[in-house]
Amino acid sequence: MSTVPPSTFALESRFAQELGELSVPWQADDVPDPRLLVLNDPLAAELGLDPDWLRSAEGARLLVGNLVPRGATPVAQAYSGHQFGSFSPRLGDGRALLLGEVVDADGHRRDLHLKGSGRTPFARGGDGLAAVGPMLREYILSEAMHALGVPTTRSLAVVATGRQVRRETLLPGAVLARVASSHLRVGSFQYARATGDPDLLRRLADHAISRHYPDAAGAEQPYLALFEAVVAAQASLVARWMVLGFVHGVMNTDNMTISGETIDYGPCAFLDVFDPAAVFSSIDYGGRYSYRNQPVAAQWDLARLAEALLPLLHEDQDRAVSLAEGALEAFPPQFSAAWSAGMRSKLGLPEDLNDDVAAYLVDDVLALLQQNHVDWTSFFRALSGTARNGAHAARDLVLDLPAFDAWAERWRAVGPDPEMMDRVNPVHIPRNHLVEEALAAAVEGDLDPLGRLLEAVTAPYEERPGLERYAAGPPDDFGAYTTYCGT
Repeated sequence: MSTVPPSTFALESRFAQELGELSVPWQADDVPDPRLLVLNDPLAAELGLDPDWLRSAEGARLLVGNLVPRGATPVAQAYSGHQFGSFSPRLGDGRALLLGEVVDADGHRRDLHLKGSGRTPFARGGDGLAAVGPMLREYILSEAMHALGVPTTRSLAVVATGRQVRRETLLPGAVLARVASSHLRVGSFQYARATGDPDLLRRLADHAISRHYPDAAGAEQPYLALFEAVVAAQASLVARWMVLGFVHGVMNTDNMTISGETIDYGPCAFLDVFDPAAVFSSIDYGGRYSYRNQPVAAQWDLARLAEALLPLLHEDQDRAVSLAEGALEAFPPQFSAAWSAGMRSKLGLPEDLNDDVAAYLVDDVLALLQQNHVDWTSFFRALSGTARNGAHAARDLVLDLPAFDAWAERWRAVGPDPEMMDRVNPVHIPRNHLVEEALAAAVEGDLDPLGRLLEAVTAPYEERPGLERYAAGPPDDFGAYTTYCGT
């Protein structure tokens, strides 16, 4: 590892310095010949990095962790996690490193993090590596989510390593450079609580408050205020997923951020046809993290955060539990309010429309979509035409035309706003068949499909000539879709 900083770029190591018990200093595996596959120029500029320099040999070495600015302390972070309900006390970054933190152009502190950078002390039986396909998947999905307005980790770059990674077959290896407000997770607090060190738990909570919820520091009960803020952030986040038809697929406690950002784009996908029971993860046999179960899963994870925070909430155990339960009870109404607001916008409903009338319109259209196996994204985008001039594009997606007509008559009677609808209903999402097409081509060395897909999904609300196929649903022969975690 070289320690030669880019001339205009510095990394800080506040997490490593303040919470040394939650990390292990480590170095990325050496990559003799890194090759840049894709670079996020606008994000690089936000971070104070010159995109042209990142395309150089030295820049590529920074992006795989082989060149680290002076003063930075790369670490593998420690955390616990409930994985599909089973507690693992020691997970941690088995194939990832936090290079450090950078203050961006807006004055916000952000993590620069690597994925696929080699084995760490938390690797257990893993090889510490990542393949090109899954790393490009995270790049596509995270940047699409950002463009859709969803809080998310960001992808700075994917760099090929030139090494082969053994999965079912030998695959080309890669490293993802990821950016986040932080990588603090529910699992971070579970790990700190499991150490039995109350001072460590308190310092972690203070770090989270300082970094994400500074207003909580002035609250009468700062740690309760921290928990309440995380509950609210996650309620809003999961509602946004649901409104867009996104299924995360692996909502373990190590994949729930304290910041309220989406993290870990492994077994995830967007709905094509509307199916509340949709599951895309190859290992989610019981549907624990299905589309409709995501709010329940999020509240379950937040309950685990509450358990970890109990010693900070009150010295009396019963009182601490009561405070935590009271705060957690806010999740269902907060989620419901965010979901309802999102669906009202999708349907262009007037602000002063009675809540009961709006709820009936939403519930009835969801039943219509489910019963008729209608494409979620295409339907809502086309529906603005029905509001605007009676166009039939949305109607043509439904088999039961009398049922659609009866619903549409009630809906149009309330005066939906088609301009509002077009602002919130995307033309382009990362269609599962197009993601697979782009990844398969990239693994074979052809990056053109990736570039075209990124052009579409990073401007998701714009209808542009030549991108029509990126707005269309999957071909009839695409079949059931399954995703994998990539390890």
